[in-house]
This record gives sequence, structure tokens and C-alpha cells, in this order.
Amino acid sequence: MHRRHSNRPDTRFTHSSWLDRIEFIDLGTDQSALAAAAESDEIDLTYRTDSDFVALFDGLGWKSSEAVTANTLAVRFNQLSAPYDNREVRSGIQRTVDNAVVLELAIGGLGLPGENHHVCPVHPEYAELPPLQTDPAKGVAMVAEAGHADTEFEIISLDADWQKNTCDVIAAQMRDAGLNVKRTILPGSTFWNDWTKYPFSATEWGPRPLGIQIMALAYKSGAAWNESGFANAEFDSLLEQGLSIANADARREIMAKMQKIMQDEGVVIQAYWRSVFNHSNGKFANVDVHPFYQLDLHDIHLAG
Repeated sequence: MHRRHSNRPDTRFTHSSWLDRIEFIDLGTDQSALAAAAESDEIDLTYRTDSDFVALFDGLGWKSSEAVTANTLAVRFNQLSAPYDNREVRSGIQRTVDNAVVLELAIGGLGLPGENHHVCPVHPEYAELPPLQTDPAKGVAMVAEAGHADTEFEIISLDADWQKNTCDVIAAQMRDAGLNVKRTILPGSTFWNDWTKYPFSATEWGPRPLGIQIMALAYKSGAAWNESGFANAEFDSLLEQGLSIANADARREIMAKMQKIMQDEGVVIQAYWRSVFNHSNGKFANVDVHPFYQLDLHDIHLAG
């Protein structure tokens, strides 16, 4: 999970007749600083280019590289904190949010829609379920019936543009449906101090090769990175079965049940799967973005 990269090491290559030094420059989370560095020829490569800035870098004439990934933003409820210990509240809020709208408005449609279960179509054991049904009126009614019609729901996010924008779009849809929403935006230096403890917040999750890996890391009862506080005995039992099955087709039968439990329990608003991008000024070869943001530095050389 790339949550540790709240500050991105953008890259400058220094060379004489051959590449002999690579300098990483930390420009923080504000990608406008990254764009300014590119315009002033201070860097040769971005470690990553977030969605709002893809078109800007394209406009600078920099070379774009894209990878379709299982990278996402998990806007999760912490079930250890009221009122998110109530499934009707969680599921009701989910119903007010149209993931396709979040994908389009938050990251310009640069990805695939999510299905609120954190398993991606690129995962070999992904199971296709019936499409999600958005129903703001029913969602608000569920929240009201749970006794929280007048509750203010605070959504906390990092100040990185795409994450902030995602939570802004979710908050706007909740407000449009009739819920009270407060938005809190924190810098990385503050956000990561308590990222597992926030009642309702958003965390970037990097891709894993298998969906079952994500389930074990993020949603198993008591797991160190289980920031949602989700604990479900049936889910845990299915997880253990899934981890013991090597064949993806056979594991898919287990995964279908796990994905459905995730949806039914209202664990997370997982609106999209992000394509990831970087940009380079064209002076160097083999600098395309990797799905895991891996840099194979030994393969980089001057462009022919």
C-alpha cells in the first residue's frame, strides 16, 4: 500500500556522456509545485502525476505513461466509532453515492468504477456481481430510521488533490440527498499520525496482485491495517478458505461470497480503480510508470 508516499520523490537525472547520478526531489503533496519544477527544467521525471494534472503535463509537451491498476481510495467507515457501528447508517450513506459520478468528477474518468468491495476486475479471482443501485432517497430514509437524520457526518481526507476531490464529490452527493456533512482536509504531516483511528476517512491503497491479499490485509478481523474495524466471522472463515486455494477460478467462488458480504455490510465507499500516470521530458528511456510505482533504475538510459 503506497500510503507512506504522502510526499512524492520526483526525479532529476544528472548526466555527462552517460547517466551517472539520479537525484530524488521531494516536492510535497501539492502537484502545482511539481508542474512548476517541470516548467523550469528542474526535474526530468515525475514519480507520479495525479489525475488533475495529467492534462496539464500533457499540455507542457511531456510524455505521458499510463498503467491500469488496482490502486484506489477507500473511503471507509470505522465500525468501532458511532454512528458507523450501525450497518443501516453505513449502507444508507453508501446508497446516496453514485460511484460513476465520483469517478468522473474526482479523477476525470481516468480509471474503472468501483463496486464497494475492494476487489478489482484486474484481479484473477474477481467475481462479477449485480450492478450497485444508487438510491439517495432510500439511503437517507435508512439513516433516519437508524436515528441519525440530524447527525453531522465528518469526512476526513489528505490534502492531495485527487483524494480531496473524491471526498468533496462524495460529500456533495450526501448533502444533495439531505444529509449533513462536514469536510476536514489535513496535511500529510498530520493525517498519517492517526489514519487508523478516524471515524470516517479516506485512505489510498496501492494495488496487490491478488484480491485475496487485499482482503487479508485490510478486512480480516483484527488485522493491523484493518482501518474499518470490520469484523465478521463468516467473512474470516471464507478468507481462510480462499487463502488455501491456488486456482483463481476455484477461489472466485469464495471471493464472490466475500465481495457480497462487503457490500451488504456497508464497509467502504470504494468508488473507482485509478489508472496511474507519470510524465517525463523525453530525455530518458524506460521511465514508464509501473502499477506499483516501482522504479527500475538500472534500465533507465538516455533516449536514442
